[in-house]
Amino acid sequence: MINALPKAELHLHIEGTLEPELMFELAARNNIELPHSSVEEVRQAYEFSDLQSFLDIYYAGAGVLQTSQDFYDLTWAYLLRCQRDNVVHTEIFFDPQTHTDRGISFEAVITGIHSALRDGEQKLGITSEIILCFLRHLSAEAAMDTLELSRPWHQWIIGVGLDSSEMGHPPEKFKAVFDKAREHGLKTVAHAGEEAPADYIWGAINSLGAERIDHGVRCEEDSHLVGYLVENQIPLTVCPLSNEKLKVVKRLEDHNLKSMLNKGLLVTVNSDDPAYFGGYVNDNYRAIKAALSLTDDDIYQLVKNSFHASFITDELRAGYLQQLESAFMEFRKP
Repeated sequence: MINALPKAELHLHIEGTLEPELMFELAARNNIELPHSSVEEVRQAYEFSDLQSFLDIYYAGAGVLQTSQDFYDLTWAYLLRCQRDNVVHTEIFFDPQTHTDRGISFEAVITGIHSALRDGEQKLGITSEIILCFLRHLSAEAAMDTLELSRPWHQWIIGVGLDSSEMGHPPEKFKAVFDKAREHGLKTVAHAGEEAPADYIWGAINSLGAERIDHGVRCEEDSHLVGYLVENQIPLTVCPLSNEKLKVVKRLEDHNLKSMLNKGLLVTVNSDDPAYFGGYVNDNYRAIKAALSLTDDDIYQLVKNSFHASFITDELRAGYLQQLESAFMEFRKP
C-alpha cells in the first residue's frame, strides 16, 4: 500500500542524498581524493554515535560537490528516487554555507538544484520547493550574510530553515535573520526538539515564527506545548530512521510517532539524510509501520498530513488529496 499512495516529503537535506556511488563519480570528475577506497568502505563509515559524529562525515562528503552540474546530478538522482517512491511533491533543504565557506559560489549551488527541480516537474511531474537552511553552529552574522547573498534568487526559494548541531545553539540566536527573512516574504521552518528539549520548540515558534517544526519529537515533554501544537496544527516533520540512527530513540519500537499521531499532532514521515541513514521515505514508512504496528488508516493519515503540512497552493493540495483518496480507496477494495 505504501508504494501506491502519492505523498509529499518535507524534511530532506539534498546533501544528505549523496550516495557513495555518486560520491565516487563526482570525486573522479573533480579530481578529488576521498579518504575511503571503495563504496563499501564508505558505507561502513556510516556508523554514528550522535548528531555531531554524523555531521562530521556529512560535511566531509559534501566536498565532492563543486559545480552546478554536480548539484544538478545530486538533485536529479533524488528525484528519480521520488518517482520510485511515489513522492509527487518535495520541499528540499540545502545548506549554502557548507559550500560557500569552501569557495563554491551560491549561484552554482542554487542553479544546479533549481534546474533539476524544474526538469523534475516537466519530465517526472514532481512539484517542489527549495528551503535555504542556516547552519546553527555558525554565527548569526554569518546567517545574515548568507540571507543577503541569496537575495537575487529569492524567486526560487520559498523559505528559510535552521539545521546542524542543535545543543548550545538555541533558536533565539537567529531571531534577527528570521525576522529579516519574513520581511523578504520567505516562510520559516526550524529544526527543534530532536536532541534538544521542548524549550527549543517554543523558541522556534516564539522567536523565529516557525510555521513548521522539523523533528519535534521531544514536544511530549511539555503538555502545554502539545496542546498548542495541536490547536494551531503546526506541522512536525518527523524522521524515524534518522532518529534511530542518531540514538534519539534506542529502538524504532520506542519511537513516539504513534503517540503523537493519537494526540492529534500534525505529524509527517520523512527521510532526513537517506544516503546516511539507510532509508528513503517509503523505507521510513515501512519501518515505522512494522515497529509500531501502525494500521493502514494510520499510514493514510500520515500521508494526508504530508500534503496539509506542505507549502503548496490550495488548488494543488486539493488535487493531491484527491489522488491520495482515490489510491487509498482502490487499495481498500475487497
